[in-house]
Amino acid sequence: MLAQLFPYSRYTVGVEPAGIPGQASEVDRITLVGLVFETASGLHRAVGPLLERQCELAGQEFEILIRLARTPGGRLRMSDLAAQTALTPSGLTRAIARLCEAGLVSRETCPEDRRGAFAALTGAGEERMGQALDVHRAQLAELLDGALDLDEELAFVVSLRKLRDRVSPEASNLTA
Repeated sequence: MLAQLFPYSRYTVGVEPAGIPGQASEVDRITLVGLVFETASGLHRAVGPLLERQCELAGQEFEILIRLARTPGGRLRMSDLAAQTALTPSGLTRAIARLCEAGLVSRETCPEDRRGAFAALTGAGEERMGQALDVHRAQLAELLDGALDLDEELAFVVSLRKLRDRVSPEASNLTA
C-alpha cells in the first residue's frame, strides 16, 4: 500500500516505498497498530460464536480457560491471570465466579499470601477445554491455512511475543 495523506493533517499513513531495490520501506506505526487491532477484532468475531454454540463458552471464559489449560498444574494466581487477559480485576473476579459456578474452575487460597488466590482448572474444565480446543483448532485451520506459510507464522509469533513483552511485560510472568 502506498502512503496516503491523512485528510485532516499533514500526516501520511501506510507504507512508503523505498524506491531503491533491496532497501526496506518505511512502515507507518499507526497503520501497523491499527492492523493488529483490526485483525484481533476480526479473529474474535470469527471464533467467538462457534465456541459459544458448540462448547457453551463465551469469549472471556475461553480466554481464561485456555490460559489455565496451558499452564503447568492448570492454575494461575489471579493477578497473573488478570495480566494475561483483557479483563479488569473486577471483570475477572465475576468471570471466575461464573466458571466456578459452572464447575469448570475452582478458587484456591494462596498459602504464602492469604490475600492472594489461584484460579485452577477442574476435571470438568479440562474436559470442556479438550472439546473446545478441538473446535478451535479446526476453526483456526479453516481461517489461517494458506494465509501465511510456516516461516511467516513462526516469525509472526516471535514478533508478537516481542511486542506483547514490550507493552505488557507482566503478561508472561508466572508467580508460584
